Amino acid sequence: MTAGVQIVEGLLVLEDRVAAGRIRVEDGLIGEVTFEEGPAEEAPYLAPGFVDVHVHGWGGHDAMAGRAALDGMARALLRRGVTSFLPTAVTAPLDRLDRFAADVRAWLDHAPANGAEPLGFNLEGPFLSPARRGAHDPSHLRAPADVPRPRIEALLAGLRLLTVAPELEGALELTRRLAERGVAVSLGHSDANLEQALAGYAAGARSTTHLFNAMSGVHHRSPGLAAAALLNDQVYAELIADGQHVHPALFALINRLKGPERLLLVSDAIALAGTRDGSGRLGSLDIEVRGERATLAGSDTLAGSVIGLDTAVRRMVEAGVPLPNAVAAASRNPLRLLGVTDRGRLAVGQRADLVELGSGLRVRRVMKAGRWIEAAA
Repeated sequence: MTAGVQIVEGLLVLEDRVAAGRIRVEDGLIGEVTFEEGPAEEAPYLAPGFVDVHVHGWGGHDAMAGRAALDGMARALLRRGVTSFLPTAVTAPLDRLDRFAADVRAWLDHAPANGAEPLGFNLEGPFLSPARRGAHDPSHLRAPADVPRPRIEALLAGLRLLTVAPELEGALELTRRLAERGVAVSLGHSDANLEQALAGYAAGARSTTHLFNAMSGVHHRSPGLAAAALLNDQVYAELIADGQHVHPALFALINRLKGPERLLLVSDAIALAGTRDGSGRLGSLDIEVRGERATLAGSDTLAGSVIGLDTAVRRMVEAGVPLPNAVAAASRNPLRLLGVTDRGRLAVGQRADLVELGSGLRVRRVMKAGRWIEAAA
């Protein structure tokens, strides 16, 4: 259902600037965008709805816990400004990943109208390097060459994004096959040297999973995956902008190197995100949350994040990244990675997925396909 004709006014966050204006919304679509002389200083910002392509849970709901949990996760995400998302699995036995994929497929056409819209699903594993596994159970990691092709084929329906370590046996062949099938491959959880990383991109990988984290880096004598990702202007790079995974001093540098079209803000949020400090599980592993830091229990190994994309946008702007670039990284760019063109810009004909940002760039309201939802408290 949509809400008929509405006029929404504010400071429009466009692709290259911020401008005062108004948006006419009709039948869930943007029907007209007009520009005005500057409105009152207290006018809110209006941005395209955020899109989280790497999120494991939210508000106490785990993406791998079945349809009721997916409902809860979608509703909680929408109230934080996320209008579209990819429920994301962590490394698990193949049978468990089969069940996750089946759950999401069965749920896609029944996702709640008052929740973020699922665009498919994301698998972060099991094709990860044991040396760079991060918060993934090493007992379930696999090399692509060790998994029969029919077992991988069974996972493809609905799969939009898959993380692969390019140095693993069979990884380049898998990357080529998936690229031909329209699945976006993201290089990550990898100990690849520069040549191996470049080979992964050449084979068809189009993105990079949480840049700098769980990957070979930018050592001046031994550059690895992070260097390859930053040097390749055609590939995307995810960033978890919580200040825990990457120092904020690097946010502006990453923005300069990836430009306004290839940076992706992701939350990598876990089920405890949006709740409180405490203990929980990420796949088969125990985790602890203290403040904005989630770690494997009893260690300093980061285990996802507990921030939303709204917080990531704020942190980017605080670090000196222009607001249009930060918003694009949380909306238009992830959609481009997935080949979704009907939303993500404040332009005529686009779906009316909007985020209204007030003081301190905090979410006030969220519009999904022409219907307003109040933000989380």
